[in-house]
Amino acid sequence: MINKIIEISKEAGSVIREGFGTHFEVEFKGSSSNLVTEIDKKSEKLILDYIGKEFPSHSVLSEESGKRTRDSEYVWIVDPLDGTTNFAHGLPIFSVSIALQKNGETCCGAVYDVMRDVIYTAEINSGAFMDGKKIRVNSIDNFEESVLVTGFPYDIQNNPFNAVEKFEAFLLRARAVRRLGSAALDFCYVASGVFSGFWEVKLSPWDFAAGDLIVREAGGIVTDLEGKNLSINSSQILATNGLLHQKMLDILREN
Repeated sequence: MINKIIEISKEAGSVIREGFGTHFEVEFKGSSSNLVTEIDKKSEKLILDYIGKEFPSHSVLSEESGKRTRDSEYVWIVDPLDGTTNFAHGLPIFSVSIALQKNGETCCGAVYDVMRDVIYTAEINSGAFMDGKKIRVNSIDNFEESVLVTGFPYDIQNNPFNAVEKFEAFLLRARAVRRLGSAALDFCYVASGVFSGFWEVKLSPWDFAAGDLIVREAGGIVTDLEGKNLSINSSQILATNGLLHQKMLDILREN
């Protein structure tokens, strides 16, 4: 299954790469900061057509098309272009994220870093990999040496869940805090040891399904902001190298 996920992720990535920097239509989903382009839709169609052909009995949950329910224990969770704002503005940081769940548990997934042509993968109980090479979270256990990453929700003007205060709290403690604009890639950079922790207060299943498994299989910890295991309904997420997890939970709860 992971080979099929890799195959379709890269095919979708080729569609995105070909569209990058060209003229394309942009639409808005509820606000001027929540974009969707015709390239998102092309990528999604390619992926959904593939799943429909290869696995017609499986259910699908996809960012742009929503849920297609079948009488199946399998659900594909798809983000056809994670980082649309970056893509639309010519910033080459975006990805394709595809995960497969069986009976509510993610069993395999991939995140394709399109412009770097790098793919992160994981299968349950089998480790995490970057282009086939095993990856591992880092061993940093103090904020002074850590680089963290976060993202902001589209309604940041309303400061949901004190997102600004949480950002400031870590900005004053960590060596640096970054904001890349693709949550799926944020997870992968934690998994590969670039970042020591990632948090965000409003995510959707397609943002975290593959990345969650990749971090956990790389030796990290992923929970909600209460320290509980993620479910399909989780939205406030913390992914770390494990060593900083409780410290970050404490700060997130305080702010």
